[in-house]
Amino acid sequence: MRILVTGGAGFIGSQFVRSLLSQDPTARITVLDKLTYSGVEENLAPVADHPGYTFVRGDICDVDAVDQVMAGHDAVVHFAAESHVDRSIAGAGPFVMTNVVGTQVLLDAARKHGVGRFVHVSTDEVYGSISEGSWTEEWPLAPNSPYSASKASSDLLALAYHRTHGMDVVVTRCSNNYGPYQFPEKVIPLFVSNLMDGKHVPLYGDGGNVRDWLHVSDHCRGIDLALRKGRAGEVYNIGGGTELTNKELTGILLDAAGVGWDMVDRVEDRKGHDLRYSIDISKISAELGYAPQVTFADGIKDTIAWYRENRAWWEPLKVKAAQQS
Repeated sequence: MRILVTGGAGFIGSQFVRSLLSQDPTARITVLDKLTYSGVEENLAPVADHPGYTFVRGDICDVDAVDQVMAGHDAVVHFAAESHVDRSIAGAGPFVMTNVVGTQVLLDAARKHGVGRFVHVSTDEVYGSISEGSWTEEWPLAPNSPYSASKASSDLLALAYHRTHGMDVVVTRCSNNYGPYQFPEKVIPLFVSNLMDGKHVPLYGDGGNVRDWLHVSDHCRGIDLALRKGRAGEVYNIGGGTELTNKELTGILLDAAGVGWDMVDRVEDRKGHDLRYSIDISKISAELGYAPQVTFADGIKDTIAWYRENRAWWEPLKVKAAQQS
């Protein structure tokens, strides 16, 4: 199978590419990535010499570039997205262009070239916030941030291309990812790297917001199942099964760093901050055999160790992120 992976130099996309190429010597993957501030080609260095790997620098909003790279592929796995909520609150324009228009450009090109399967990777944030229980895939979409609204729009576009044009589209929606190579503006790598440098960490509001944590390798395992076995036109939730308040997560990271709560700065809550995310993974478990394999205890321990051992990777990225703010 010849697979085009958009956003393959990012956190989750690069994990998918590294995993697939390391497991399958016959795999053929083309990565299309614009290499914005959070796209790091170094993330793909472990597979750069794989005979089935090709890297193309390009923008998914560029119709001509996408048309050229799409030709000859059997499937698309679409990760490319603007994804940081705080940045979307500061300015929604890039999120609409990349997440909505970019997805439309890809769908049109995939349809034109007769691509067999299009996997659109999305987020549980499109559901909004839930006080109790868990979202199934049939839950109405109610996004609360410009980021999640742009992802919900792209989800609906992808599903519309299935219903209107008969395209083989599958949508996945994941909970909060963590693991190695995550850009250090996200909460876990930000807190871990700050604490390593003796810096304080910011905790929004009272820290009561709840998230389900999913190791990136489990997420990519679920995406691969959806790629190979998912039903066309369907949505599959992919979760990790570990719900924590932000305060509980902060406590775990403080303990790992051997410091106390005096290293925490309480900051004004994020605008429109969703209280709780929780997704039901019964569908993907029953249909595709998915189950998370990495416990949070093991995953967070390994993640912290990775950041301790890879300062040369994240230190310049924090500088870059600060310059892009």
